[in-house]
Amino acid sequence: MIMEKAIFRFAHQELLWLLAILPIMIIVYAGFVWAKKKSLNRFGDPVLLKELMPDASIVRSHLKFVLLLFSFGLLILAIAGPQFGSKIKEIKRKGIEIMIALDVSNSMMARDIEPNRLERAKQSIARLIDKLENDRLGLIVFAGDAYMQIPITGDYISAKMFLSGVNTSMVSRQGTAIGSSIELAMKSFSSQEEISKAIIIISDGENHEGNAVEQALKAAEKGIYVYTIGIGLPEGAPIPDAGSSYIREYRRDRNGNIVTTKLNEAMLMEIAQAGNGQYFRATSGHIGLNDLYSVLNKLEKTEMESKVYAEYEEQFPALIWIVFALLVFDLIILERKNKWLKHISLFKNVKS
Repeated sequence: MIMEKAIFRFAHQELLWLLAILPIMIIVYAGFVWAKKKSLNRFGDPVLLKELMPDASIVRSHLKFVLLLFSFGLLILAIAGPQFGSKIKEIKRKGIEIMIALDVSNSMMARDIEPNRLERAKQSIARLIDKLENDRLGLIVFAGDAYMQIPITGDYISAKMFLSGVNTSMVSRQGTAIGSSIELAMKSFSSQEEISKAIIIISDGENHEGNAVEQALKAAEKGIYVYTIGIGLPEGAPIPDAGSSYIREYRRDRNGNIVTTKLNEAMLMEIAQAGNGQYFRATSGHIGLNDLYSVLNKLEKTEMESKVYAEYEEQFPALIWIVFALLVFDLIILERKNKWLKHISLFKNVKS
C-alpha cells in the first residue's frame, strides 16, 4: 500500500554550512563601502563631489550586491539538494522496536564530554541510526516533562533530520523525568506483542524525579527491556549559562556559587536493573552505543511492517532558474545611471 504524504529534506545537509559565508560577504562589502566613502571624503566636500558625479548611483551598487548575495545563498540551497518526499511505502522487514529517551535538561550542556553532553549524545544516536537496517526507531525528549519527538518509524533519514533539531529549549520545565519518559515510551510502541522492544535512556541522571524504577519494572513486566546510558563524568562539570561553546560564563546558585552537575550512575544502574537491561557509561572516548548495539542485535527479530519514503522529487532546478534570473538582472543593472533613461519618470503626475 502506498500513501500520499509530503516531507521536505536536503539530500546533502552538510553543505548548508556554506551559508555561513553570507554574513562574511556582508561584512566584507560593508568594509569596502566604508573604505570607498573614506577615500572620496579625502578629495573634498561630499555634496560638491555628488554634483561633480551626477551619474554615480549608490543605490544601484547596493542593489547589485543584494542580488549577488541572494544568488549565492540560493545556489548553496540548490547544491544542498532540496527534495520533497511524496510517497510512503509499507514494507515488511525483520527487526526490533527501539525508543530512545534523550535528556535535554540544562545540565546536558555541561562540557565534561566535548563538545557537550547533549551534542555528543546526538552524534552517537545518529551513528546508531546509520547502523540500523530493519529495526524501527522512535525518539522522546525529556527534562521536567517528556514529549514525543519522533514516533516509531523505519524512516531513518527523517529520524536523523528531526534529531538534528533537538535542543534544551524544547522542554521548558527543568528536571529529569526519566519515569515519565519510560511511561511515554511504553505507550508509543506498536501493538504487536511478539516484537522485541527496547527503551534506551540517555541521561546524566541528575535532579532525578520520582518513579523511574517503578516504571522500569512495569516495562519489564511487559517484556520491554530498559537500557540506560550515563553521559557525563562522576566528578561533575559546571553548566554553561549560554548555548555557545565559546562562552565561559556558568550558572550560579542563589549564593553566587557555580552550579556543578554530576553523573548519577547509581540511579541509572538501578533503572537498568529493574528494566532487565544493562547500564553503559559514556566516556570522553565513546558514549557506549556501540556496546549497546551489540546487545540489541542479540534480541529476537520479528517480521513487521515499516513505512519508508519511496520517492523524492528534486527541487533544485527551480532554484537554479531563480539564481540565473537574478544574475541576469544583476548584469543588466549598471552601477552608473543610464544617461538615456535617467530623465524618464514612470510615476510623474499627469496633468489633465
